[in-house]
Amino acid sequence: MSEIYAIGDVQGCFESLQALLKQLPLQDEDRIWLCGDLVNRGPMSAEVLRWAMAQGERLRVVLGNHDLHLLSAAAGKRKAKARDTFQDVLDADDREELLGWLVRQPLAVREGEYLMVHAGLHPSWMAEPVLSIAKQCEDALQSGMWHAAWKRSRPIPPVWCESLEDTDRIASALSVLVGVRAVYADGRLETGFTGPPEQCPDGARPWFEDSSCDATVIFGHWAALGLHIGEKHVGLDTGCVWGDRLTAMRLSDRAIFHQPSLESRRAIG
Repeated sequence: MSEIYAIGDVQGCFESLQALLKQLPLQDEDRIWLCGDLVNRGPMSAEVLRWAMAQGERLRVVLGNHDLHLLSAAAGKRKAKARDTFQDVLDADDREELLGWLVRQPLAVREGEYLMVHAGLHPSWMAEPVLSIAKQCEDALQSGMWHAAWKRSRPIPPVWCESLEDTDRIASALSVLVGVRAVYADGRLETGFTGPPEQCPDGARPWFEDSSCDATVIFGHWAALGLHIGEKHVGLDTGCVWGDRLTAMRLSDRAIFHQPSLESRRAIG
């Protein structure tokens, strides 16, 4: 039987990724899932994308907020920030190939009991509707009409409800799929929070505590949460880009593999 190995946020940490892959008992038929944020803050975003492209059908990826930030900056719709480290992608001879591959990646992937997204879900979402909602966002990405929604999604996105349409609907869905950590009881996202769960602002709770999803959700995005394994959710962002470690989980038995970060803090900035 083939195995799936899910890996947390790489964020340009190519050397750590390669070292982690050497630890995994990968067979030819096994597959790799990446939880999004392939790029940025680490020193080798272009190499991560080239490696990912070369994996073909063996690899499944979901887009994260840093991936969307790169795509938006590349399109001239958003300015790069001082801490961004994806200039190697923008300056690359194969820039268009790299960006073209990235923009075609999904925002949600499901196989059997597992559903992978970058950040998390709205508490009301079940697995099948998530795929439909993600597909609407993916269609907007393909059409190039997503930039207004991406801008609308921050800093205060529309609160999700099924009746949302057009830009507001895409903005709200993107803010959840690539940005959620904590949610208020009325459905509002706590957009500025990046700390550990016990420091959630008053009235807000980690999104997974009230999730009604009928699949096991594999996600990244929340470095301060670290490796977090619940009955129906698994958080895999263990802060490699901040000098901690890169983590993989074999989904069949939840075996964990860690690689301490090989990227220097000076390179990250």
